[in-house]
Amino acid sequence: MALIPAQPSANPRVKKDMEAVAALDRDAELMLRVREGDDISFALLLERHRGPVVHFLYRMVQNPSVSEELAQEVFLRVYRSRATYEPTAKFTTWLFRIATHVALNWVRDGKKEKGQESLDEQVVDGVDRQVRDRQPTIEQEMLHQVKMTEVRQAIDALPAKQRAAVLMHKYEELEYAQIARALNCSESAVKSLLFRAYEALRSRLAHMAG
Repeated sequence: MALIPAQPSANPRVKKDMEAVAALDRDAELMLRVREGDDISFALLLERHRGPVVHFLYRMVQNPSVSEELAQEVFLRVYRSRATYEPTAKFTTWLFRIATHVALNWVRDGKKEKGQESLDEQVVDGVDRQVRDRQPTIEQEMLHQVKMTEVRQAIDALPAKQRAAVLMHKYEELEYAQIARALNCSESAVKSLLFRAYEALRSRLAHMAG
């Protein structure tokens, strides 16, 4: 990879795309520079998005080492696709579409291994981390770990596409349109996926709602 950023290109295609990206986001602008050979911009994108991608993949595959490996694959695909990149949507939408495909492919390949780590954020409405005591007792900690394990197992039991939709919606806070692009389906299909997923989670975790 080049160590010095490429000089701005006078290519009409680049100028047109830079105008289009003005309506989108800074990340898309960086990716356009990557397309023109600026590898420092790629390093910036990697720094900005590696963490969220690894977290998303971990929640998909429930294995920390595998999520790291899959994240490398995601960004390798991003770099390999630089020549054909077009700023037709937010960069994060495109990025999570790649990440989703990588994760779903791994799941379909039958290589899934369940990890032991518990989720550390709110996952489904009505199931929150509620530790009011600033210094929780051992019993409270044990109860919390049991609950979070149940939440993790409930999400892990969802069909792959439903799980991906929930993780992008709840954790990454992506909009329906972005999730639809990532899953290559319609917004109505995304709403249907989320409805079925949340209903399944509420049913399975109903005993925790109180």
